[in-house]
Amino acid sequence: MPSPGRLVGLALVGTILVGCYTLRPMRGAQPQVGTRVAFDLNDAGRVALGGSMGPQIAQVEGQLIDQDSTGFLLAVSTIRLLQGGEQVWAGEQVRLDSRYLGSAYARRFSLGRTIGLGVIGAGGIAAFVAGFSWVTGGSDPGQTPGDSSDIRLGRP
Repeated sequence: MPSPGRLVGLALVGTILVGCYTLRPMRGAQPQVGTRVAFDLNDAGRVALGGSMGPQIAQVEGQLIDQDSTGFLLAVSTIRLLQGGEQVWAGEQVRLDSRYLGSAYARRFSLGRTIGLGVIGAGGIAAFVAGFSWVTGGSDPGQTPGDSSDIRLGRP
C-alpha cells in the first residue's frame, strides 16, 4: 500500500488537474468559438425548442461551434430543467436563435473551489489512512510480529 503522504499528495494533484469550474455571467461580451458556454432560455425559447429538446428547459450548456448575427450553434453537453435536474447530451448540435436566449455564461476555472475540494479530498484520504492504521494496530502487514514468549523470558 502506498504511504499515507503519497495518497494525500495524489488526491491533491488529481483534484487540481481535474479542477472545478463555474459558469460566470458574460455581461455583454461575445463568447469565442470553441469555448464552453451556457444560455438561459426565455419563455419563447422554451416553446420554440420544446419539441426538439424537450419541455421545461431552463438552460442549455455546451461548446460554441459557430455564431452569427441571428444566434449560436452549440454542441450541447447539458440541459438544466426548470424543476431542477439535468439531462446529459453527447454533443448533439443545436441552433439557438438569439431571440430565445436570456443570460449568457462562460465556463471558467475556479481556483478557490478546486483548492477547497482538494483539501476535503486529501483530508478524507488522510482520515481513511489514519482509521485503517488504527484498526490494524499500526502494524505493517509485511512484518511478522514477535513472539510474546520472548518478552516474558526477557529475550529481545
